[in-house]
Amino acid sequence: MEYATLGNSGVEVSEVGFGAWVVGTDWWGDRTRDDAIDMVQHALDEDVTFFDTGDVYGHGDSEEIIGEALAEHRDEVTVSTKIGYDFYNNPQAGHGELPKKVTPEWVHTAVDRSLDRLGMDHVELLMLHNANVDEVDEDVLEALDELREEGKVEAIGWALGPSIGWLAEGDAAVANEFDALQTVFNLFEQTPGQHFIDTIREQNADTSVLARVPHSSGLLNEQVTPETEFEADDHRAHRPTEWYETGFEKLETLRFLERAEQRSAEDSSGEQPRERDGERTMGQAAIQWLLYHDEVASVTPTFRTNADIDEWAGASDTPPLSDEEYDRVQELYQDNFGIDRDDGMDALRSSVGGADLEETGMKSAGD
Repeated sequence: MEYATLGNSGVEVSEVGFGAWVVGTDWWGDRTRDDAIDMVQHALDEDVTFFDTGDVYGHGDSEEIIGEALAEHRDEVTVSTKIGYDFYNNPQAGHGELPKKVTPEWVHTAVDRSLDRLGMDHVELLMLHNANVDEVDEDVLEALDELREEGKVEAIGWALGPSIGWLAEGDAAVANEFDALQTVFNLFEQTPGQHFIDTIREQNADTSVLARVPHSSGLLNEQVTPETEFEADDHRAHRPTEWYETGFEKLETLRFLERAEQRSAEDSSGEQPRERDGERTMGQAAIQWLLYHDEVASVTPTFRTNADIDEWAGASDTPPLSDEEYDRVQELYQDNFGIDRDDGMDALRSSVGGADLEETGMKSAGD
């Protein structure tokens, strides 16, 4: 496992992290509390040290599970949590989004409640959870600074969502020198991730990117196949059928990523390069594509089983993408992987009426 630092905060994260939205809820498969704790501890055994939870996940259950599972390993790990929803006064209705609450007073209250559930006196990273750009004013920014001064958090981030888009929010995170920016980012969905990377480079900013949904809801790890039938409560079922149908075809154009060239050291042996078959699984290749970008500090796959952890945490041990492989992927992406039909995903979410999407060529799906 390799490790990176979030911005200039000094907070270190494993380049493959554990997204704790899978524990405390049944949206990604039902499991017992003991099973959930075992998953967290198994990830730690596989050198995963970055654990990303949120107060709304299971209405606090995820934080309690993370706290219990890591209690004896607190000095070995980096813990992140998120705040910004008022689930205390609002019941969960299916997968629907709860009312947001982002005020200075709520920031302090929510963090204290999260720390109590985690059984910790601080978290390394605190992220605003899906906050709209107009909700994060100077008073909220001051409250975040106060939390750092109090020692309750070390780094500040902004998690974008719940669906894909929110360029105005990501740009604001960079402009306000947030340490981390979490967004949906993968081989098939490169906007807005590539936009944020360009912005960070143009502004010479220190913000790090945390990539979620790296496997495009099961396509790039091949856990969704043409034979897959989603259960009614499967979180991946929100994707249109066209997305998966075109995705299966796109996937076949990327098979070259499962092969990696092992270059012998010519200055020592003089041997010619030789190819190795299957050095990366497609799921590992999808992670390595993200890590090709220096701005991406960590990738948080949706681990469903210990076998997932073994494979995707092991991505660090596979060959990094070469420049040639990366360029070939980008050429395919620019040509829509050679597919000339609608995939049902031509819109991004925007809280500013789509004004932030003009350069993308995509339409607004609303806020």
